[in-house]
Amino acid sequence: MISEAQFQKELELIIANGIREDVGSGDHSSLACIPATAQGKAKLLVKDQGIIAGVEFAKMIFAYVDPALVVETFIQDGTAVKYGDVVFHVSGSSQSILKSERLVLNAMQRMSAIATKTKSYVDLLEGTGTGILDTRKTTPGIRAIEKWAVRIGGGENHRFALYDMVMLKDNHNDFAGGITNAIAKTKTYLKENNLDLKIIVEARNLDEVDEILKSGGVFRILLDNFDYAMTREAVALIGDQSTTESSGNINEATIRHYAECGVNYISSGALTHSVYNMDLSLKAIE
Repeated sequence: MISEAQFQKELELIIANGIREDVGSGDHSSLACIPATAQGKAKLLVKDQGIIAGVEFAKMIFAYVDPALVVETFIQDGTAVKYGDVVFHVSGSSQSILKSERLVLNAMQRMSAIATKTKSYVDLLEGTGTGILDTRKTTPGIRAIEKWAVRIGGGENHRFALYDMVMLKDNHNDFAGGITNAIAKTKTYLKENNLDLKIIVEARNLDEVDEILKSGGVFRILLDNFDYAMTREAVALIGDQSTTESSGNINEATIRHYAECGVNYISSGALTHSVYNMDLSLKAIE
């Protein structure tokens, strides 16, 4: 999986690019009417309900824009919030607060929506022993904060990108001449390039599950679009030879049924690609 140092670098890139995109050559609205010496305070106000996420990321943004800004936190990441709650105060240069505002809100609104969605799935799985995973179905350029939000909501991260885990899906297997060839070639490639990466292989039916098991050395088998009966049979067949993951058209109505089939994980792109941003605002305190 991606290292903490790599993940931190991704966050720094998001902030630098976000400020570049939004501020460009200067925040002329603020520069035109707010004196450079003006000091102010603002509050992060919740106008919705759910799980708040992005507080620590907001602190990173404020520090990047102006290290002199001071953040007083009242509600931590991962906490349930409701309309009217105040998450934090930020004080210091009024120009710096305004310069940071949009990136902070855009990030926190998105992260909070993802954390809220994830927490709802985690609650549906309570007591089953099955974990919820995200996917690479993320917004280009901000994957790191979306996957961070999944963790805040109680989920777990799948691979971060194409470089930190091998995942042989249907197209890989078909282009490689079948699952057995794809796995064999992958093992050779990893050995020749001195790479220590886990291998996940997608199965479309029980015959493919059996074929994967015969190859051996696979960390996880992804059961793609299996029905409940097939999932239970696959879990029994796999036993402790690999971990198991269900994926494909799983929603709030079906997720617990799949968990009760005994899979270790359920992955869902909906955690990141089908959410509505939480309504938050950054308001000046008079």
